Amino acid sequence: MSTSHQPTVFSGVQPTGNFHLGNYLGALVQWLDLQHKYRSIFCVVDYHAITVPQNAKNLQRQVLDIAKIYLAAGINPKRALIFRQSDIPEHTELAWLLNCAVARMSDLNKMTQFKDKAGNKNASVGLFDYPVLMAADILLYQTDIVPVGEDQLQHVELARDLAKRFNQQFGATFKIPEAKIHKDGARIMGLDDPSKKMSKSAASPANYIALLDSPETAIKKIKRAVTDSGSDIKYDPKNKPAISNLLTIYSLLAKKSIKELERKYSGKGYGDFKNDLAEVVGKFLTDFQAKFNQISDRQAEKILASGAKRLQPLAKTTLDRVKQNLGL
Repeated sequence: MSTSHQPTVFSGVQPTGNFHLGNYLGALVQWLDLQHKYRSIFCVVDYHAITVPQNAKNLQRQVLDIAKIYLAAGINPKRALIFRQSDIPEHTELAWLLNCAVARMSDLNKMTQFKDKAGNKNASVGLFDYPVLMAADILLYQTDIVPVGEDQLQHVELARDLAKRFNQQFGATFKIPEAKIHKDGARIMGLDDPSKKMSKSAASPANYIALLDSPETAIKKIKRAVTDSGSDIKYDPKNKPAISNLLTIYSLLAKKSIKELERKYSGKGYGDFKNDLAEVVGKFLTDFQAKFNQISDRQAEKILASGAKRLQPLAKTTLDRVKQNLGL
């Protein structure tokens, strides 16, 4: 792992739904670069997962699968610490202290993701309050940089606000984290509707390509992906959102510029373009899944436990300082 004087990066993924190409291109690709530049901490956030009902056995399976996805993607446990959130109880203890000391109902009532997720369901208190747990995740490790998609920016702003409020009221305690948004691939849109983000919880599997989809399934999804009117292969998100989204995916996976792809498919139709993109996606999944399948559950469990053991002292140091400053 990188030396401790380097700035710290923290991020995490919920072990729910189908981890898809949008997650990979929007988050993991960025992490691969960051692990070489920063002190990197990557979490499997299982406490966040239980804000909605989960099957216990499925959740345990998905925790290990997310850890294996991290590793198969290229996260190196010698450079970055990978751990399971529930292995470090300081996360929830700090969330409670922040809830009581500095978080306000008015803060959480502003959170747009709660409104999007709750709908008319009988939502849990945890679903309402999870932005404070996310703030605790970040602040616990004195994080400098939080790589997020645009939809999570509001939550990093809350973490910053809570840290500033705590520092002002109770003395210098937390670093103030900064959000880092990865522009390329930050918002991979749905294959069935380019106006909506590719989502793990989408009602239709035609929306996304899961990293564990069979290559054959993924190829069919690409060939059936919606396209725009006309036939030009041109990057124009406003007027041609569907083909622009497919160009972004192609560019990031093939490591070719969008301009290069536009030239390559000048005068060709959507059929040729989608056939070639399907081949690129199929090869990517074949290679990725070969790496994934080489990692045993035991290896993943060992890496998660090792990460938690190494991070526990830092988590305890921060929590002890918080409690002392609160008079506990």
